Order: sequence, then structure tokens, then C-alpha cells
Amino acid sequence: MTRTAVIAGVGPGLGESIARRFCEEGCTVGLFARSAEYIDALSTELGDDALAVSTDVTDPAAVEAGFETVRAEFGPVDVLVNNASGGAWRGVRDISPEAFEEALDVSAYGGLLCSQTALPDMLDGDGGTIVFTGATSAIRGRDGAIGFSAAKFAARGMAESMARELGPEGIHVAHVVIDGGIRSSESDDEKLLDPDAIADSYWHLVTQDRSSWTLELDLRPHVESF
Repeated sequence: MTRTAVIAGVGPGLGESIARRFCEEGCTVGLFARSAEYIDALSTELGDDALAVSTDVTDPAAVEAGFETVRAEFGPVDVLVNNASGGAWRGVRDISPEAFEEALDVSAYGGLLCSQTALPDMLDGDGGTIVFTGATSAIRGRDGAIGFSAAKFAARGMAESMARELGPEGIHVAHVVIDGGIRSSESDDEKLLDPDAIADSYWHLVTQDRSSWTLELDLRPHVESF
């Protein structure tokens, strides 16, 4: 079965690894990111099954246009990965209201816009999969990162709510807790998670049997203690 996926928030690391894995599995993939330069190069490398679409996930019109571009090229969307995150690495005494709002906009509001825009395709078809990329901060607030923590908590709550609403409609919604840092091309530190291995887990979520869907998946490197 050929699937069409949109990965919202593609950059070096996890977003790239998910795109590569999905293409390897025969998917056609829309690559969303604000900056066109990186995704243009990645799309060229991945070939005809990948499409770079410069998209600001916090802009409703841009999100709608992005999905229309993917549909025109590849057809209805079956899989959405909400991978975009807003940083705001400051504590409550230092963060500006604007930075706090931006963090929420990217992770939560952007996830809402992308999910709402993908849903008609999934509901009209044979269901689909929506995956939210979470973090340790989604379940345990991080000191000095109130914006990031609040945004990840919000996205986790959205995923849980959507899973209960959409599961009966044949749409699998899952939240992935990335409990640790992710390796880059410059590091093979065992204390960091391998983005390719994380991408393997994302693909497993897409292919799970409907009788045993995962709501939340917690991933951490083996050297870390629980």
C-alpha cells in the first residue's frame, strides 16, 4: 500500500530521518519547513517521492496551501507527523509574552492546523495516522524552559484528546516522548538517541494493526536510567 505522508517540521536530525525512512518504505512525502533551502536539497536527494513545500505551520493559509500542493502532486494524505517545535529556552522571570506565544503557536497551534487540514483526507479514505513528536518536557516541566514545556504539554493533551475522538473513525493518533537528546551527524554519543532508530519507531506506529494501537510511546537511550 502506497501512503502519502506530510512531515511538518523537517530539519537535520529526526525530521530528515523520518522522511528517509518513509521514502524507503514506498511512501510519497511532503516536507514542510519554514526555510526552503534545506528541504529543497533534501527533496532533490530523496528523488521523485519527496516534495519540498516551504510552509509556516502557524499560518492557516500557508498550511492549507501546503497540503493542496502535496495533494496535487501525490494525492490524499494518509499520514501526518507533527514534528515542529518552538524553543523559548527561558524561565518564567525572563521569557517574553511574545516568545511564550511563539512556542505555543509552533507546537500546539501548528499541530492543530496541520491535523485539521489532513483530517478530511483520512476521514474520506481508509483512516490514517497522526503522530506528535513530544519530549521529556511533555510530562515533566523543564527548569528554565517554560515556553517549551508548556507547548509540549499542550501538544500531548491534544494528542490524547484526538486519539479518543478519532480512533473510532479509523485514525490512529500517537504521541512519542523523546526522553533525551538526539544525535547529530557530528556525534555518535551513546547517551543520545539515534534519529534513524526513532524513525523506525514512527514507521511502526504507521503500520500497527488497529486492534492494538499505541497511544504514547516513550523512547530513551539504553544508558539512561528510568
